Amino acid sequence: KDRSALREARRPALTINKILSTISTLLGDQIQNRTEISFRPKRNAMDETTKGLVKLFKHISDDNQLDWLRSDVFADGVITSRGFYDVRLGFTDNLQGEVKIALLNPKNVLIDPDSDSYDPDDWKDVITTKWWSMIEVENTYGKDVAEMLKTRLQYYEGRDPDSVESQRDRFGTPAARGWSQGRSQPQSRLIRVLERQYKEVDVQEHFVDLTTGDIRPIPASWDRNRIAHVVDEWKFAVVELPRERIKWRAAADQVILHDEWSPYKHFTVVPYFPHFRRGRTVGLVENLIDPQELLNKVSSQELHVVNTTANSGYKVKTGTLVNMTIAELETRGAETGLVMEVNDIDGVQKIEPNQYPTGLDRISFKAEEHIKTISMVTDTMMGNDREDVAAKAITAKQSRSAAVHAKPLDNLARTDYLLARNVLDIVQEYYTDHRVYNIITDDLTGESEEVQFNAYDEVSDTIVNDLTLGEYQVIVTTTPAREAFEDSQFEQAVQLRELLGPD
Repeated sequence: KDRSALREARRPALTINKILSTISTLLGDQIQNRTEISFRPKRNAMDETTKGLVKLFKHISDDNQLDWLRSDVFADGVITSRGFYDVRLGFTDNLQGEVKIALLNPKNVLIDPDSDSYDPDDWKDVITTKWWSMIEVENTYGKDVAEMLKTRLQYYEGRDPDSVESQRDRFGTPAARGWSQGRSQPQSRLIRVLERQYKEVDVQEHFVDLTTGDIRPIPASWDRNRIAHVVDEWKFAVVELPRERIKWRAAADQVILHDEWSPYKHFTVVPYFPHFRRGRTVGLVENLIDPQELLNKVSSQELHVVNTTANSGYKVKTGTLVNMTIAELETRGAETGLVMEVNDIDGVQKIEPNQYPTGLDRISFKAEEHIKTISMVTDTMMGNDREDVAAKAITAKQSRSAAVHAKPLDNLARTDYLLARNVLDIVQEYYTDHRVYNIITDDLTGESEEVQFNAYDEVSDTIVNDLTLGEYQVIVTTTPAREAFEDSQFEQAVQLRELLGPD
C-alpha cells in the first residue's frame, strides 16, 4: 500500500535489503560449524554397543541429510524465531521402520500456550497442521476415512474455507495448482489435517529393578511371554503405576482420522529457538525490520530530494513561450538539451530549489549502523574492514564476533541434544530385530564398515550389539566443518614449521 501511494505521487520507493546480507553471514557461520553426536554408556551398556550407536546415528543422519535440515531449521529460527524438526518412524524403505527426520513449517506448529520450557517433554500438547490430498489421507489413515471425507467434501460450497484448500507456502501459483478460470473452487481438493499430540494420565505396567529401584514402562507391543522372559532373566518386578502418556489424535473437517496412544516416548516435534526466555521466543530478523524500513524511507527521500532539486520547475510569464505550451513544458521540462523559444528573455525563470537538508544522509548512515549493532553482524564478520586495518586485528575481532552469537548457536546445540535423545529412544524401542548396515566411516575417502546390531552369537549364546539394553548419555560436540577444520590444521602446521626454522 505504501509503495502504491508513492507510485501514484510519482515518488521513488527504494528497497535496499540489508537484512538478507546480514542473515546470510549468520547462516554462513552456522554452516562452517557443525556438531558431532556421540553417546556415553551410563548403566548396563557395553562399550562396543556404544560405538555402534555412534555409527548408527551417523547413518541415520546421512540418510536424512541432517546437515542440510539443520541449516534450514537454523534459518527458520533466525527469520521466524522458531524452527522445528519432526522425528518418527518411516516405513518407506524398511518394514521394521527407519528413523525419519523431517522439517516442519514454523507457521504450521502450535505449541502449548501454557508452557514455559524449551524441552517438549515439559509441554502438555503440541498441534501440527498440513494440507493433504485424498490419496495421502488414504495411504496414511486407510480407505474408509478417505471415503468418508470424499462424501463430506463432494460439494465444496458451504464448507469451512479453512478446511479445504487455502493459500500456503509452496512453489506453484493458484493457476498452476489446478484452479480453473472463472470458478471459485479448486479442481484438485486439498484437505487440512490437524494432528494433536497431548498427554493424559494412564495406568501402565512398569519393570522395577529391585536392586536400584529404577522404573521403566513396558512397551505396549510386548506380549506376556516376553515380559515373563525379562522378569526371569533380570529378576525384575512388574507393577502398575499411573504415568503421563502421549495421546495422538488426527482430524480433518470434523472427521476423526486417528485416536490412539502415541507409539513414541516423546512428542515427535523437536523445537529450535534462537533466544528463549520463559516461553517467549525471539529471532534475529524481527528486530531488524524497523531499521530496514528507516533505511528504505530515508533512501527514497534522499532520491526524491535530489530529483526535486534538479527539476525544481519554472516561472513563466503568460504568452512568453512560442514553441510549446505550458502543459508541454511541464512534461518535458526535465529533458536534457531542451530548447525553449521565447519572446521575452526574462519571461521564463528557473525556480531556485531548496537547499539539500543537512543531516539527511546522516540518517541513512545511522540506519545502516542500527542494522549492524542490533544484529551484531559487523563489517569484520562480513569481510568489509578497511584496508588499513592489520590482519591480526581483523582476526582478533572475528574471534570476538563469534562470541556475540554464541547463544543462538548454543540453543542449536541444545536442539541437537533433544533430537539425538528422541532418535536414541526410538532406536532402543523399535530397532529390536537383526539389522546390518554398511556405514561410511570416512566421507573423504568413502571408506565403509559393515556393522551388525541385535545379532545372535552362537558361541557365547548372547546378543551382539543389543540396542534395547542399557542407558546412554547424549554428548554434543561442536566442531568446524571438515573443509574449514583441515584448512586451519594446515595453517597451524605452516606456522609451526616457520617457528621451528629450516632445521
